[in-house]
Amino acid sequence: MDTEQIKILLERYNQGSCSPEEADIIDKWFEQINSRQSVIADDRILDQQLDEVKLRIQEHIRPAPQVRNMRPWYWSAAAAAVVLAAGAFWFSNRPLSADHTGSQPLAQLPATGSTRIVKDGFVEITTAKGARENITLPDGSTIALNAGSRLRYPVDFDSTERSVQLQEGEAYFVAAPDPARRFVVRTSDLATTALGTAFNIRAYDSENKVTVALISGKVKIEQLNSKSNTAMVLLPSEQISFDRLQLSMIKTSFGKPDEVTAWKQGYLVFKDAPYKEIVTGIENRYGVTVINQSNKTAWNYTGSFKNENLAEVMDIICIAKSLSYTIKKDTVYLVNQK
Repeated sequence: MDTEQIKILLERYNQGSCSPEEADIIDKWFEQINSRQSVIADDRILDQQLDEVKLRIQEHIRPAPQVRNMRPWYWSAAAAAVVLAAGAFWFSNRPLSADHTGSQPLAQLPATGSTRIVKDGFVEITTAKGARENITLPDGSTIALNAGSRLRYPVDFDSTERSVQLQEGEAYFVAAPDPARRFVVRTSDLATTALGTAFNIRAYDSENKVTVALISGKVKIEQLNSKSNTAMVLLPSEQISFDRLQLSMIKTSFGKPDEVTAWKQGYLVFKDAPYKEIVTGIENRYGVTVINQSNKTAWNYTGSFKNENLAEVMDIICIAKSLSYTIKKDTVYLVNQK
């Protein structure tokens, strides 16, 4: 690990964004430094301590709500330890290209970057990577459209149905009550019908599943282009995942709504997320393309980010998965750790 990477981990510790196990490891490390009553330690001992931190942290990076205030002396000790250890210990040999400056844009998304076209009685809205859009429909329903998404709806709804097409991407819907006209959101695979309901749909073309999660109210999910007329009803805190390869739906439950809708507040959240979902999240958040040149393509990751820049996010994920990376302009290359 280089000096900057150790600094990132210590900052996450101080902000309370590391896991309890990770924090416990760092606490014990500081206690060991304190017990010697000296910041200046033998390089070999520091190498051994940092090596233990690395091995314990690699597969246990998760968000934690508790915030810890690190005492000034600990910061001094940590800083001194970093300086002593940086030359002898490398957490991950990550050669950065000349294009990498460490000043990538923050995770907070800009309000611009979408296109809106009105044609043949329909409105089509497309959000670019790194952008979101808030939409109010003719009936008063609202939609938060995530980055890299495409939405289509009529300028005026008809008298029997309020139909919206999520052609790709992710969106959060709050359907205005209207008992006379059902509110239907269609993707290429599913139709979600609701009355006075708030729900989230994720349907990116690059991913093998479509997810519908219900926040409040009640929805019915129907599989399109199926002879079996498969349908499921969701209650609050329930979600379905439709497997595009197996053409099957599975119902599960989730805890807090933030697990599903945190992206609306600018968070990048992964909960045991597969590789493709992680790539989609990073590409849409930072407006980049991720190319995997490593031999690791089937892995999951749990963690959350908000104000971290691209380099910090890549540092943390690559530490957890024993990978390295380089950034060249708007492309991130994942490579095997040397």
